[in-house]
Amino acid sequence: MIRFILCVIVVVGFLILSIPILFVEWIIGKFNPMAKEISSLRIVQAVFRFILWISGVKLTVIGEENVPTDVPVLYIGNHRSFFDVPITYPRCPISTGYIAKKEMEKVPLLSTWMKRLHCLFLDRNDLKQGLKTILTAIEKVKSGISICIFPEGTRTPGDDMLEFKEGSFKIAEKSGCLIIPVAITNTENVFENHIPFIKASTVVIEFGDPIDLKAMPKEERRHIGSQVQSIIGGMLKENSLANVES
Repeated sequence: MIRFILCVIVVVGFLILSIPILFVEWIIGKFNPMAKEISSLRIVQAVFRFILWISGVKLTVIGEENVPTDVPVLYIGNHRSFFDVPITYPRCPISTGYIAKKEMEKVPLLSTWMKRLHCLFLDRNDLKQGLKTILTAIEKVKSGISICIFPEGTRTPGDDMLEFKEGSFKIAEKSGCLIIPVAITNTENVFENHIPFIKASTVVIEFGDPIDLKAMPKEERRHIGSQVQSIIGGMLKENSLANVES
């Protein structure tokens, strides 16, 4: 319970104390937008790393060399826990926006930071607005911002994954960016398996080989969702906690 309380204090404290930081970042952005992008990225990455330290998360990273450091990509990952974002975001080498559920937009200050970091909010019950979000994500990638999406659409703790929504992959198809499969193993054991307690756990994040849709036959591109899901499933199986500890 102590870890949970400390994490809440850090998150709430940061959001409140960051109000003047947001103002300073806004001023910096007026004169040097790139400096603002980098500073916002590094600030939030540092906060997430601190949260992981408090939570006792021991992180094993595999395949980080597969992530380009100079061009935007589309990260596609499985989604098991609230901790998936704090674990993946510090590994992003350039500005990266996440696609989050619409309800997150209602959270004061948190939504302000999310928008500052190019996050987009998806209304899963409105197809028209969902399409608009995907189109915005495509423009973000074209402007140099990576996008991370969990195409299951919700958290699914356990070994099984929900079917990946094919619409998510339009971001890569229309922008021409690479797809980076991301397998996140054991994050549900940090929090979801024993709410409200946070348990020190070993987590594995693996970045798979980049996928270039432009180099794939048209017929294969039609089923890219199931292909990427299969790739991530294979990495999850290989990186199960039993294998890591052995």
